[in-house]
Amino acid sequence: MTKAIKLLTALPPPQRERMMALAREVSFPEDTRIFESGTTADRFWVIRSGAVSLDQRVNQLQRVTVATLGAGDLLGWSWLFPPHEWDFGAEAFSRVRAYEFDAAAVLRLCEEDPALGLTLVRCVAEILAHRLEATRVRLMEQPATRTRKVL
Repeated sequence: MTKAIKLLTALPPPQRERMMALAREVSFPEDTRIFESGTTADRFWVIRSGAVSLDQRVNQLQRVTVATLGAGDLLGWSWLFPPHEWDFGAEAFSRVRAYEFDAAAVLRLCEEDPALGLTLVRCVAEILAHRLEATRVRLMEQPATRTRKVL
């Protein structure tokens, strides 16, 4: 499995400094819904402390946790891709402190500095690839509930 990368530490120092100039410190109390699937994705966070559960609604009454994120992890990538709506929901599993970034401001910075934009997109892509691989491994570890004949 690939090694998980942390967005801010993956950026070279000058690019990290430019990104951090846009950061705003925020916190979320335990059990706070940070965002819902299908709503507008106009910001993202890098978690400083605490834990966040990413979830997917299975039906009207049930959500399934698909990942748990902690210190250094990127929370939110839907801001980067149209239609700019969250694909998952997120809830603070414990008290969370994070750096919040306004997506429009970051996208403007990326247009001004294409090298930063390319580095940022590559970092986010690597994070997504790692999470997809981790999800695949978790699914393979689950006992089969039913078998399907493959032709």
